[in-house]
Amino acid sequence: MTTATPPKTQIPDVAAHITYAMRSMGVAPIPRNYELFYEAYIGSNPSLTRELAALGGRATQDELDALGEQYFGHHQSRVIENVHSKLIGELDGLLRLLQQEQTSLQSYNRLLGETYHRINSKSTNSTDILRSAISILTDATGSTMAHGADTVVQMSQRSQEMDEVRRELDEYKRIANTDSLTRIANRRAFDERLANVYVSGTKPLAGLVLADIDNFKKVNDAYGHPVGDKILATVATVIRSNVRKDCFVARTGGEEFAIIIEGNTADEIFQACERIRTALEATPFKNSKTGVNYGPITISLGYAMAADAEDAGELYAKSDIALYCAKNAGRNRTKPYEDGMKKDFNKSWLIYKR
Repeated sequence: MTTATPPKTQIPDVAAHITYAMRSMGVAPIPRNYELFYEAYIGSNPSLTRELAALGGRATQDELDALGEQYFGHHQSRVIENVHSKLIGELDGLLRLLQQEQTSLQSYNRLLGETYHRINSKSTNSTDILRSAISILTDATGSTMAHGADTVVQMSQRSQEMDEVRRELDEYKRIANTDSLTRIANRRAFDERLANVYVSGTKPLAGLVLADIDNFKKVNDAYGHPVGDKILATVATVIRSNVRKDCFVARTGGEEFAIIIEGNTADEIFQACERIRTALEATPFKNSKTGVNYGPITISLGYAMAADAEDAGELYAKSDIALYCAKNAGRNRTKPYEDGMKKDFNKSWLIYKR
Protein backbone atom coordinates (compact mmCIF):
# COMPACT_ATOMS: atom_id res chain seq x y z
CA MET A 1 0.00 0.00 0.00
CA THR A 2 1.41 3.34 -0.98
CA THR A 3 0.79 6.64 0.70
CA ALA A 4 0.03 9.61 -1.50
CA THR A 5 2.43 12.50 -1.15
CA PRO A 6 0.54 15.66 -0.15
CA PRO A 7 0.83 18.45 -2.70
CA LYS A 8 3.17 21.31 -1.87
CA THR A 9 1.61 24.56 -0.73
CA GLN A 10 0.72 26.66 -3.76
CA ILE A 11 1.88 30.25 -3.73
CA PRO A 12 -0.14 32.65 -5.90
CA ASP A 13 1.80 34.51 -8.57
CA VAL A 14 1.79 38.02 -7.12
CA ALA A 15 3.76 39.27 -10.11
CA ALA A 16 0.92 38.08 -12.39
CA HIS A 17 -1.68 39.93 -10.27
CA ILE A 18 0.34 43.14 -10.45
CA THR A 19 0.93 42.78 -14.19
CA TYR A 20 -2.78 42.20 -14.74
CA ALA A 21 -3.68 45.31 -12.71
CA MET A 22 -1.22 47.40 -14.73
CA ARG A 23 -2.58 46.05 -18.02
CA SER A 24 -6.15 46.73 -16.90
CA MET A 25 -5.25 50.39 -16.24
CA GLY A 26 -3.34 50.71 -19.50
CA VAL A 27 -0.05 51.29 -17.64
CA ALA A 28 3.22 50.64 -19.45
CA PRO A 29 5.00 47.54 -18.02
CA ILE A 30 8.25 49.32 -17.15
CA PRO A 31 10.24 48.81 -13.91
CA ARG A 32 9.36 52.09 -12.20
CA ASN A 33 5.62 51.51 -12.79
CA TYR A 34 5.92 47.95 -11.51
CA GLU A 35 7.59 49.28 -8.36
CA LEU A 36 4.62 51.57 -7.68
CA PHE A 37 2.05 48.80 -8.15
CA TYR A 38 4.10 46.33 -6.10
CA GLU A 39 4.33 48.71 -3.11
CA ALA A 40 0.60 49.41 -3.40
CA TYR A 41 -0.20 45.68 -3.64
CA ILE A 42 1.67 44.62 -0.49
CA GLY A 43 0.11 47.50 1.46
CA SER A 44 3.34 48.83 2.97
CA ASN A 45 2.27 52.41 2.25
CA PRO A 46 -1.50 52.96 2.59
CA SER A 47 -1.26 56.56 1.33
CA LEU A 48 0.40 55.41 -1.88
CA THR A 49 -2.25 52.72 -2.33
CA ARG A 50 -5.05 55.28 -1.96
CA GLU A 51 -3.48 57.82 -4.32
CA LEU A 52 -2.75 55.20 -6.95
CA ALA A 53 -6.35 53.99 -6.81
CA ALA A 54 -7.56 57.60 -7.05
CA LEU A 55 -5.90 57.96 -10.46
CA GLY A 56 -8.62 55.75 -11.88
CA GLY A 57 -8.52 53.44 -14.87
CA ARG A 58 -6.27 55.50 -17.14
CA ALA A 59 -3.37 57.02 -15.25
CA THR A 60 -0.87 58.95 -17.36
CA GLN A 61 2.84 58.28 -17.16
CA ASP A 62 3.42 61.80 -15.82
CA GLU A 63 0.97 61.12 -12.96
CA LEU A 64 2.70 57.83 -12.15
CA ASP A 65 6.13 59.45 -12.24
CA ALA A 66 4.90 62.19 -9.91
CA LEU A 67 3.81 59.51 -7.42
CA GLY A 68 7.19 57.84 -7.78
CA GLU A 69 9.02 61.07 -7.03
CA GLN A 70 6.75 61.73 -4.04
CA TYR A 71 7.04 58.33 -2.36
CA PHE A 72 10.41 57.02 -3.46
CA GLY A 73 12.43 60.25 -3.63
CA HIS A 74 14.78 59.07 -6.36
CA HIS A 75 12.95 57.17 -9.03
CA GLN A 76 14.88 54.06 -9.87
CA SER A 77 15.22 54.28 -13.65
CA ARG A 78 16.08 57.99 -13.74
CA VAL A 79 18.77 57.69 -11.10
CA ILE A 80 20.31 54.65 -12.75
CA GLU A 81 20.29 56.36 -16.14
CA ASN A 82 21.97 59.49 -14.73
CA VAL A 83 24.59 57.55 -12.80
CA HIS A 84 25.19 55.26 -15.78
CA SER A 85 25.84 58.29 -17.99
CA LYS A 86 28.28 59.72 -15.44
CA LEU A 87 30.05 56.41 -15.15
CA ILE A 88 30.42 56.07 -18.93
CA GLY A 89 31.77 59.63 -19.11
CA GLU A 90 34.34 59.03 -16.37
CA LEU A 91 35.48 55.73 -17.88
CA ASP A 92 35.76 57.31 -21.31
CA GLY A 93 37.91 60.12 -19.90
CA LEU A 94 40.07 57.61 -18.05
CA LEU A 95 40.58 55.59 -21.22
CA ARG A 96 41.64 58.69 -23.14
CA LEU A 97 44.20 59.52 -20.45
CA LEU A 98 45.65 56.02 -20.63
CA GLN A 99 45.80 56.20 -24.43
CA GLN A 100 47.62 59.54 -24.23
CA GLU A 101 50.08 58.08 -21.74
CA GLN A 102 50.67 55.11 -24.01
CA THR A 103 51.32 57.43 -26.97
CA SER A 104 53.75 59.49 -24.91
CA LEU A 105 55.70 56.40 -23.83
CA GLN A 106 55.79 55.12 -27.40
CA SER A 107 57.28 58.44 -28.53
CA TYR A 108 59.86 58.29 -25.73
CA ASN A 109 60.83 54.75 -26.72
CA ARG A 110 61.21 55.88 -30.34
CA LEU A 111 63.56 58.71 -29.30
CA LEU A 112 65.60 56.31 -27.21
CA GLY A 113 65.91 54.07 -30.24
CA GLU A 114 67.07 56.96 -32.46
CA THR A 115 69.67 57.96 -29.85
CA TYR A 116 70.98 54.40 -29.69
CA HIS A 117 71.41 54.31 -33.47
CA ARG A 118 73.23 57.67 -33.46
CA ILE A 119 75.65 56.51 -30.78
CA ASN A 120 76.44 53.41 -32.84
CA SER A 121 76.86 55.42 -36.04
CA LYS A 122 80.47 55.39 -37.38
CA SER A 123 79.96 58.50 -39.51
CA THR A 124 79.66 60.93 -36.58
CA ASN A 125 82.43 62.01 -34.22
CA SER A 126 82.19 61.36 -30.49
CA THR A 127 81.54 64.99 -29.49
CA ASP A 128 78.60 65.37 -31.85
CA ILE A 129 77.23 62.00 -30.72
CA LEU A 130 77.29 62.98 -27.05
CA ARG A 131 75.94 66.48 -27.66
CA SER A 132 73.08 65.15 -29.78
CA ALA A 133 72.28 62.30 -27.43
CA ILE A 134 72.25 64.49 -24.31
CA SER A 135 70.04 67.09 -26.02
CA ILE A 136 67.54 64.50 -27.27
CA LEU A 137 67.37 62.59 -23.99
CA THR A 138 67.08 65.76 -21.90
CA ASP A 139 64.19 67.12 -23.95
CA ALA A 140 62.45 63.77 -24.24
CA THR A 141 62.82 62.89 -20.57
CA GLY A 142 61.67 66.32 -19.39
CA SER A 143 58.67 66.26 -21.72
CA THR A 144 57.74 62.70 -20.71
CA MET A 145 58.08 63.43 -17.00
CA ALA A 146 55.95 66.57 -17.30
CA HIS A 147 53.34 64.65 -19.26
CA GLY A 148 53.44 61.86 -16.66
CA ALA A 149 52.99 64.33 -13.80
CA ASP A 150 50.02 65.89 -15.60
CA THR A 151 48.56 62.43 -16.17
CA VAL A 152 48.92 61.58 -12.47
CA VAL A 153 47.01 64.75 -11.55
CA GLN A 154 44.26 64.00 -14.04
CA MET A 155 44.09 60.34 -12.97
CA SER A 156 43.69 61.50 -9.36
CA GLN A 157 40.86 63.81 -10.35
CA ARG A 158 39.18 61.03 -12.31
CA SER A 159 39.55 58.70 -9.35
CA GLN A 160 37.83 61.22 -7.07
CA GLU A 161 35.01 61.69 -9.57
CA MET A 162 34.58 57.90 -9.89
CA ASP A 163 34.45 57.66 -6.10
CA GLU A 164 31.69 60.29 -6.05
CA VAL A 165 29.72 58.23 -8.57
CA ARG A 166 30.20 55.14 -6.38
CA ARG A 167 28.97 57.02 -3.31
CA GLU A 168 25.96 58.26 -5.28
CA LEU A 169 25.12 54.68 -6.23
CA ASP A 170 25.55 53.52 -2.63
CA GLU A 171 23.26 56.30 -1.41
CA TYR A 172 20.65 55.42 -4.02
CA LYS A 173 20.73 51.77 -2.98
CA ARG A 174 20.38 52.78 0.67
CA ILE A 175 17.34 54.93 -0.15
CA ALA A 176 15.81 52.30 -2.43
CA ASN A 177 16.19 49.58 0.23
CA THR A 178 15.00 51.60 3.25
CA ASP A 179 11.43 51.90 4.48
CA SER A 180 10.80 55.63 4.69
CA LEU A 181 8.53 55.38 7.75
CA THR A 182 10.47 53.05 10.06
CA ARG A 183 14.02 53.66 8.71
CA ILE A 184 14.72 49.92 8.59
CA ALA A 185 15.05 47.75 5.48
CA ASN A 186 12.02 47.43 3.19
CA ARG A 187 10.47 44.48 1.35
CA ARG A 188 12.78 44.90 -1.63
CA ALA A 189 15.88 44.60 0.58
CA PHE A 190 14.34 41.67 2.44
CA ASP A 191 13.68 39.79 -0.80
CA GLU A 192 17.31 40.24 -1.83
CA ARG A 193 18.67 39.20 1.57
CA LEU A 194 16.44 36.15 1.85
CA ALA A 195 17.47 35.03 -1.64
CA ASN A 196 21.09 35.04 -0.44
CA VAL A 197 20.51 32.78 2.59
CA TYR A 198 21.03 29.66 0.45
CA VAL A 199 23.44 31.19 -2.05
CA SER A 200 26.34 28.95 -0.92
CA GLY A 201 24.38 25.82 -1.79
CA THR A 202 24.45 24.59 1.81
CA LYS A 203 21.91 25.00 4.58
CA PRO A 204 23.32 27.64 6.94
CA LEU A 205 22.75 28.04 10.67
CA ALA A 206 20.11 30.72 10.29
CA GLY A 207 16.48 31.39 11.03
CA LEU A 208 13.74 33.57 9.58
CA VAL A 209 11.38 35.32 12.00
CA LEU A 210 8.13 36.84 10.76
CA ALA A 211 6.28 39.19 13.10
CA ASP A 212 2.91 40.91 12.91
CA ILE A 213 1.44 43.59 15.19
CA ASP A 214 -1.71 42.28 16.83
CA ASN A 215 -5.04 43.95 15.96
CA PHE A 216 -3.30 46.83 14.22
CA LYS A 217 -6.28 47.60 12.02
CA LYS A 218 -8.32 48.39 15.12
CA VAL A 219 -5.66 50.88 16.23
CA ASN A 220 -5.70 52.58 12.84
CA ASP A 221 -9.49 52.68 12.77
CA ALA A 222 -9.73 54.05 16.30
CA TYR A 223 -6.94 56.64 16.30
CA GLY A 224 -6.11 57.28 12.63
CA HIS A 225 -3.14 56.59 10.40
CA PRO A 226 -0.80 59.24 11.88
CA VAL A 227 -0.97 57.47 15.25
CA GLY A 228 -0.59 54.13 13.49
CA ASP A 229 2.53 55.39 11.70
CA LYS A 230 4.11 56.45 15.01
CA ILE A 231 3.34 53.03 16.48
CA LEU A 232 4.93 51.31 13.49
CA ALA A 233 8.09 53.39 13.90
CA THR A 234 8.25 52.57 17.63
CA VAL A 235 7.73 48.86 17.01
CA ALA A 236 10.59 48.89 14.49
CA THR A 237 12.83 50.56 17.07
CA VAL A 238 11.93 47.98 19.73
CA ILE A 239 12.67 45.10 17.35
CA ARG A 240 15.96 46.62 16.21
CA SER A 241 17.13 47.30 19.78
CA ASN A 242 16.45 43.75 20.98
CA VAL A 243 18.50 41.83 18.40
CA ARG A 244 22.19 41.89 17.53
CA LYS A 245 23.40 44.65 15.23
CA ASP A 246 24.28 42.13 12.52
CA CYS A 247 20.72 40.76 12.41
CA PHE A 248 18.73 41.85 9.36
CA VAL A 249 15.46 43.61 10.24
CA ALA A 250 12.89 44.71 7.65
CA ARG A 251 9.35 45.96 7.37
CA THR A 252 7.79 43.66 4.79
CA GLY A 253 4.20 44.90 4.73
CA GLY A 254 1.75 47.21 6.47
CA GLU A 255 2.29 45.94 10.03
CA GLU A 256 4.52 43.00 9.18
CA PHE A 257 8.22 42.67 9.98
CA ALA A 258 10.91 40.11 9.22
CA ILE A 259 14.18 39.27 10.96
CA ILE A 260 16.94 37.12 9.50
CA ILE A 261 19.16 35.82 12.32
CA GLU A 262 22.36 34.00 11.39
CA GLY A 263 24.67 31.98 13.62
CA ASN A 264 22.09 31.10 16.29
CA THR A 265 20.31 27.91 17.28
CA ALA A 266 16.52 27.53 17.29
CA ASP A 267 16.44 27.97 21.09
CA GLU A 268 18.49 31.17 20.87
CA ILE A 269 16.17 32.53 18.18
CA PHE A 270 13.17 31.72 20.39
CA GLN A 271 14.78 33.69 23.21
CA ALA A 272 15.38 36.66 20.88
CA CYS A 273 11.72 36.57 19.80
CA GLU A 274 10.58 36.51 23.41
CA ARG A 275 12.86 39.47 24.19
CA ILE A 276 11.18 41.46 21.42
CA ARG A 277 7.68 40.39 22.44
CA THR A 278 8.04 41.20 26.15
CA ALA A 279 9.87 44.48 25.47
CA LEU A 280 7.07 45.64 23.18
CA GLU A 281 4.38 44.55 25.62
CA ALA A 282 6.06 46.71 28.28
CA THR A 283 6.49 49.74 26.02
CA PRO A 284 4.03 52.57 26.78
CA PHE A 285 2.06 53.98 23.84
CA LYS A 286 0.58 57.16 25.24
CA ASN A 287 0.02 60.67 23.91
CA SER A 288 1.94 62.93 26.30
CA LYS A 289 -0.23 65.96 25.43
CA THR A 290 -3.72 64.47 25.52
CA GLY A 291 -3.07 61.55 27.86
CA VAL A 292 -4.73 59.11 25.45
CA ASN A 293 -3.34 55.60 25.87
CA TYR A 294 -3.05 53.70 22.58
CA GLY A 295 -1.69 50.52 24.14
CA PRO A 296 -0.99 47.94 25.00
CA ILE A 297 0.57 47.04 21.67
CA THR A 298 1.56 43.40 21.28
CA ILE A 299 3.14 41.33 18.54
CA SER A 300 2.96 37.73 17.34
CA LEU A 301 6.04 35.98 15.99
CA GLY A 302 6.68 32.79 14.05
CA TYR A 303 9.99 31.41 12.88
CA ALA A 304 11.59 28.52 11.02
CA MET A 305 15.18 27.36 10.61
CA ALA A 306 17.00 27.38 7.28
CA ALA A 307 18.20 23.83 7.90
CA ASP A 308 14.57 22.65 7.86
CA ALA A 309 13.79 24.10 4.43
CA GLU A 310 15.08 23.35 0.96
CA ASP A 311 15.14 26.93 -0.26
CA ALA A 312 14.17 30.50 0.60
CA GLY A 313 10.59 30.03 -0.60
CA GLU A 314 10.00 27.07 1.70
CA LEU A 315 11.70 28.86 4.60
CA TYR A 316 9.36 31.84 4.16
CA ALA A 317 6.33 29.55 3.88
CA LYS A 318 7.17 27.68 7.10
CA SER A 319 7.86 30.89 9.03
CA ASP A 320 4.56 32.35 7.83
CA ILE A 321 2.71 29.19 8.87
CA ALA A 322 4.27 29.47 12.33
CA LEU A 323 3.18 33.12 12.52
CA TYR A 324 -0.36 32.16 11.50
CA CYS A 325 -0.43 29.56 14.28
CA ALA A 326 0.78 32.13 16.82
CA LYS A 327 -2.07 34.43 15.76
CA ASN A 328 -4.59 31.59 15.81
CA ALA A 329 -3.48 30.49 19.28
CA GLY A 330 -4.41 33.86 20.81
CA ARG A 331 -1.74 36.34 19.65
CA ASN A 332 1.08 37.91 21.67
CA ARG A 333 3.22 34.79 21.53
CA THR A 334 6.12 33.14 19.69
CA LYS A 335 5.70 29.93 17.71
CA PRO A 336 8.49 27.90 16.06
CA TYR A 337 7.52 25.96 12.94
CA GLU A 338 6.67 22.34 13.64
CA ASP A 339 5.72 19.52 11.29
CA GLY A 340 1.96 19.18 11.16
CA MET A 341 1.18 22.89 11.26
CA LYS A 342 -1.37 23.77 8.60
CA LYS A 343 -2.30 27.00 6.87
CA ASP A 344 -3.89 28.05 3.60
CA PHE A 345 -0.94 29.88 2.13
CA ASN A 346 -1.69 33.18 0.41
CA LYS A 347 1.52 35.14 0.05
CA SER A 348 4.55 35.19 -2.18
CA TRP A 349 7.90 35.90 -0.58
CA LEU A 350 9.83 37.13 -3.58
CA ILE A 351 9.24 39.75 -6.24
CA TYR A 352 12.62 41.39 -6.79
CA LYS A 353 14.88 38.34 -7.03
CA ARG A 354 17.85 39.16 -9.26
